[in-house]
Amino acid sequence: MNSDDEMQQNIRRTTGQQALRKIRAIVDEENEHDAAIARAMRWLLRYGWVVLLVIVVVLARLMGVY
Repeated sequence: MNSDDEMQQNIRRTTGQQALRKIRAIVDEENEHDAAIARAMRWLLRYGWVVLLVIVVVLARLMGVY
């Protein structure tokens, strides 16, 4: 193997590593976004019924039912 072949192999290896890093960054960003959505959904399921109950009570109070 001559020096040009080794250089080309190193260039391909380096290019591949950079591409994998970029792909990993994209995947990490998507995973972070999905985790944020999951946290929001858990919060909504956990506390959303309380907010809904407060809204119903306020509307009932305004309509004179309660």
